[in-house]
Amino acid sequence: MTTSIRIAAPLRLLALACLTAACSLPAGASAAAPRIGHVFLIVLENQPFHATFGRPSAAPYLARVLARKGALLTQYYGIGHYSLDNYIAMISGQAPNPDTQQDCPIFRDFIASGGVGADGQLPGQGCVYPASVPTIVDRLEAKGLSWKGYMEDMGRDPRREASTCGHAPLGAEDKTEHATADDQYAAKHDPFVYFHSIIDDAPRCGAHVVNLGALPEDLASVATTPNFAFITPNLCHDGHDAICANGARGGLPAVDEFLKIWVPRILASPAFRKDGLVVITFDEGLTAAACCGEKALPNGPAPGQTGPGGGRVGAVLLSPFIRAGTVSHAEYNHYSLLRSIAGYFGLEAPGMAGVDGLKPFGDDVFAGRGRNRTAPAR
Repeated sequence: MTTSIRIAAPLRLLALACLTAACSLPAGASAAAPRIGHVFLIVLENQPFHATFGRPSAAPYLARVLARKGALLTQYYGIGHYSLDNYIAMISGQAPNPDTQQDCPIFRDFIASGGVGADGQLPGQGCVYPASVPTIVDRLEAKGLSWKGYMEDMGRDPRREASTCGHAPLGAEDKTEHATADDQYAAKHDPFVYFHSIIDDAPRCGAHVVNLGALPEDLASVATTPNFAFITPNLCHDGHDAICANGARGGLPAVDEFLKIWVPRILASPAFRKDGLVVITFDEGLTAAACCGEKALPNGPAPGQTGPGGGRVGAVLLSPFIRAGTVSHAEYNHYSLLRSIAGYFGLEAPGMAGVDGLKPFGDDVFAGRGRNRTAPAR
């Protein structure tokens, strides 16, 4: 968990000024963590840093426009391959197992091979974790805070999945593994349906894991905007498919089209303007590269299948608390993201996100300061 640091009044004023202007605090001083009250996480697919932010012409809205509006994290890493293990990690801190790192083509129960370890890991294999494995949203609700998962296309074809909390029956083949022309939702990009603590309460899951079409109405006021919003584009708009199942152009051009529609809506919302944070990242890159002391599941596979980690993907963070043009070269990964979110809401970080020594997003991101920051983009 993160801790707040009490600093003298003059330093608090200087820290506030740093949110909008270039400056530095006196040596040894640190600004208190910003009071983030609403987090919007947008997860995209399968692109390494050099193909996106390193080649901004491929996705100019993401890599140029949005990066200049907030903070670009150049050393942000996925934790595994393929997709699902990364999504699972973002909300529970559980490391890849043989099934999740193959995207769980059969929607089967997790079978534990031991008890929960000191690092919060449950050893074993399978897809749907027992109710004893906590997620960040369970802890949010326990504290009286709100959350929703917004899934593009979920329920468009009711023969494949329901319009809320869409997933296969236990033990059945996951028919959403591949897109169709009418429905490009993928359960493997919807981490909430892989936890019994969520899916076993059908009314709860149905109220919280919904189609993306519900987001505009929810953004209308602070009261209706969840504290944590997890946003998953469909298999076309997240860049997963180069040519989409409906014949549309996919890849990074489709990513940019999606972000141009949805990011301005979020940035204009009362909740974001009050105390919001938008995080835009990719689940994995193309290589098995890691950071931040990432470890495998006890007696489990290498998280990247051929080695540690899911590769360098980068991330963009937007917030009223972030100075435009900030660039951080500090190392972070999906566990760091989860630890950061838990800290904003005063929660214990689950799984690997709670291990000693893992850094949450720091002053290098939020005040535009720190040894890891370069000059802002112009």
